[in-house]
Amino acid sequence: MNFASILIDWQKESGRHGLPWQGSNDPYRVWVSEIMLQQTQVATVIPYYEKFLSVFPDIQKLAEAGLDEVLSLWSGLGYYSRARNLHKTAKLIRKNGKFPENPEDLAMLPGIGRSTAAAICAFSFGTRAAILDGNVKRVFSRHFGMEGYPGDKMVEDRMWEQAESLLPENEVGRYTQALMDLGATLCTRRNPDCMHCPLSGSCIARYEGRVDELPYARPKKALPCRRTAFLLMERDGRLLFERRPEKGVWAGLLCFPEADPSEFSESEKLFSFAHTFTHFRLEIEAVRIQGNREGIWLAIEEALSSPIPVPVRKILEKIRSPSL
Repeated sequence: MNFASILIDWQKESGRHGLPWQGSNDPYRVWVSEIMLQQTQVATVIPYYEKFLSVFPDIQKLAEAGLDEVLSLWSGLGYYSRARNLHKTAKLIRKNGKFPENPEDLAMLPGIGRSTAAAICAFSFGTRAAILDGNVKRVFSRHFGMEGYPGDKMVEDRMWEQAESLLPENEVGRYTQALMDLGATLCTRRNPDCMHCPLSGSCIARYEGRVDELPYARPKKALPCRRTAFLLMERDGRLLFERRPEKGVWAGLLCFPEADPSEFSESEKLFSFAHTFTHFRLEIEAVRIQGNREGIWLAIEEALSSPIPVPVRKILEKIRSPSL
């Protein structure tokens, strides 16, 4: 049996079944799930996906919604550009009148890209298209002993060639799911379960004792550190918020006003914590100040149901009891 056949048989017996987005070839539902699953674990996604679909059961409802409503349902899931792109794409598809049925057209839409487009088309239309997400890169790197960091273009190009060459003629959706399942449940980043892997007999990394070495890690680079103060200004049981600019960090979300932490005394500072982004680390001081200015004033519970970034949510949950 070849690589694809082994995985297809394994998926039927041992893969993941019964996830809320499985069993449907509705491209809208598949698309929403694939976007939510980008850089996010299945267990985290499930409640968000189910709530999102209950509010926006089809692309028409999503396209008609306001961005704030979409961001509110996304709040806590992170990587908010995914929600903004989802909303933009829904509007574009509604305008065009039809969901694209080939990966090339789909990949041109905001927030999708080549691998996600291939997965959507494979699951929705049975299209013979290759995926190459982080899980698949790890499987390929170990099984075929592929050297180099998968994020490097030359390495990634070799992996795309490999992915294209392995595509089966039939059951592409099942094969695609198998690759995802294998990387998520057995060929994991840490402590992979090689004993139960259907490909263990032909895995180069296992044969050479290099499972922990492959794939190569991203070359280490010290993260720059930035500091900011989040200003907690209270009025009549409400806190002041500002809308973030439409571009940049936390674009379009509600956030506390910010200032230079050095402007405040230690007695004004409530607590501090760090939030790590891909490219930098942000050290945040929560500061209580007096004042009354123009802005968006919300009670804590109102704010928690609004589109806010994770650090703001952490602060609100911390101060909710006891109150300020």
